[in-house]
Amino acid sequence: MGFLAKTFTWWNGATVGTALFTRSKGREVGRDDSGNIYYQHKKDPARRWVIYDGNNDGSRVPPAWQAWLRGTIDDLPEKSLPPVRTFQQKPEPNLTGTMAAFRPDGALGSGKVRPLSTGDYQPWTPD
Repeated sequence: MGFLAKTFTWWNGATVGTALFTRSKGREVGRDDSGNIYYQHKKDPARRWVIYDGNNDGSRVPPAWQAWLRGTIDDLPEKSLPPVRTFQQKPEPNLTGTMAAFRPDGALGSGKVRPLSTGDYQPWTPD
C-alpha cells in the first residue's frame, strides 16, 4: 500500500496518525489468527484498540478479543477464557456485499428460483 493511501484512508489499516499514537502511547498485548494486533494504553490500561491486518471491519475480530476490547474480561483471552472446544466453529467475518454473502432463492445473483407460494396466499387486487 502506498504512502498516500496510508496517509489519507482509514478503512485499510492504520493511518499515519494512528500508527504514531500507537507507537508512542500503546503497548502490544497480542495478535489473533487473522493478523490483527491488539494494544493497550501504557498509562490507562482501560483504553484498548486493534490495528487491523487489512480492511477495518469489526466483524473480523474474534469473539474472545471482542470481549477483551470491550472490557468484558480484564485479562487477555488466553488467560481469562476456557480453551476452545472441538465442536466450536471458527468465527467468520461479515460477508455482506461480497460474492460469498448469503442470497436466498429468488434473489438477484443467487441463480435460483423462489419457491411458489403455498396456496394460502391471496394477492390483493384493487376493486
